[in-house]
Amino acid sequence: MFHSTKPRFKTAVMACVFGAGFGVAVHADDVVSFATGGYARGLHSDKLMHHIDTNGDGMVSKDEWLAFQEKVFAMLDKDHLGNIDAKAFLGPSSPEFVSFATGGYARGLRTKAMMHKIDADGDGRVSHDEFIAYQTKVFEMMDTDAAHKGMIDRKEMFATGGANRH
Repeated sequence: MFHSTKPRFKTAVMACVFGAGFGVAVHADDVVSFATGGYARGLHSDKLMHHIDTNGDGMVSKDEWLAFQEKVFAMLDKDHLGNIDAKAFLGPSSPEFVSFATGGYARGLRTKAMMHKIDADGDGRVSHDEFIAYQTKVFEMMDTDAAHKGMIDRKEMFATGGANRH
């Protein structure tokens, strides 16, 4: 009987850890349906935060977040068609992309599971609108401090105590 409850316990623990990272109470099903653990871990990096925080104030504004995500999308949309097919989304990363987006974030983002989650209409391509809508939701989930609404500070960026703090 112990073995039959173990998977549910592990799922519940992972949901709590991931949910804490976004500072909201979420159910395991909500977490699983929104992002992968690899993507969430990829967000927790000082290097990534510094890339996004272009004015160097130690906070990531929604405008900075979206400007970063626009560049990520443009680097993935090599054909400039406004959408990214599976070959481009999952294919090998250029050194420029890995350097810009950081290796952890690039690896976490560019998976079949994440492509499926971002591809809201299920057409096998990630459109610009789908990508930005998804990334906007990520920002909103991380932006939990009422005093700094519209800004993510280091505490919010690293809310799960991610292992990538370097």
